[in-house]
Amino acid sequence: MAKIKERNPNASLSSYEIALMAEVVLPEDIKVGFEDIGGLEDIIDDLRETVLYPLTLPGFFAKNSPLLQAPKGVLLYGPPGCGKTMLAKALAHESSANFLNIKISSIADKWFGESNKIVDAIFSLARKLEPCIVFIDEIDSFLRERASGDHEAMSMVKAEFMTLWDGLTTEGRILVLGATNRPNDIDSAFLRRMPKRYAVKLPDEQKRKKILKLMLHGTTLDPSFNFDKVARQMAGLSGSAIQEVCRDAVMVPAREYFQKRHAEDGKKFVPSTGAGDNESLTMRPLKDTDFFVDSAAAKSLNDATGAGDVLGLD
Repeated sequence: MAKIKERNPNASLSSYEIALMAEVVLPEDIKVGFEDIGGLEDIIDDLRETVLYPLTLPGFFAKNSPLLQAPKGVLLYGPPGCGKTMLAKALAHESSANFLNIKISSIADKWFGESNKIVDAIFSLARKLEPCIVFIDEIDSFLRERASGDHEAMSMVKAEFMTLWDGLTTEGRILVLGATNRPNDIDSAFLRRMPKRYAVKLPDEQKRKKILKLMLHGTTLDPSFNFDKVARQMAGLSGSAIQEVCRDAVMVPAREYFQKRHAEDGKKFVPSTGAGDNESLTMRPLKDTDFFVDSAAAKSLNDATGAGDVLGLD
């Protein structure tokens, strides 16, 4: 509430807006920045120029051309686990914009007409919080292709959303950001309102190498550690799958450490929580041969390799 008063002293909240305040994340509370994302530099560069700068420097763009403003909508699409949600959070953090995270459960209501009022509150609250990013994850589940068999209430909610989206009078300081792995299911009318679309694809070998270096930052590595070899082994993995494989690999020297202590002590080793014992709690450096020796890591690779090609828009 204090943040709203700071940005707009005359703002008063309706009961619907107050309920939505639980979904607002302040930019300083988001701990993810562009530097924490590996392998998506081309998308990040474009987001800086077309979204970030217009959000943070509206005066400059308005002075030089009315066309130079952030788009009303941006769509991130691609396979699961490739960093779409992380990109959305980083964009909010870097732009110092409030992040309004909309879930379908926030909109759905059993009473007829209540969902329309909630949708209206989303945009009215966003205006009071601007600059604001309205983020809808799995946007295809809400704004999917309209059909004659749709329930009347859902049809009205979609129409209300489109009307309010088109009626924004914010000079580009409110952005609707959607993420999906099924872009072809989104209604064409909603796609028109998201002119900037970014395909967040599975990383290639060079991008996997960059992700690896980010994941293993702070982990002691063996001098012979070969990033190129491990990156090649991870062909077909998404960013989140790479993280899990790295977690499994780091557990190999950790497991060896505990087994060694168990053999030395002759009983189950329980480490002390005392600060003075930290130096003895040191495992060996991580080697590239530690990857994929665990069955869970191998299963992750097999599952990800069969995931198929990245989805595209026809």
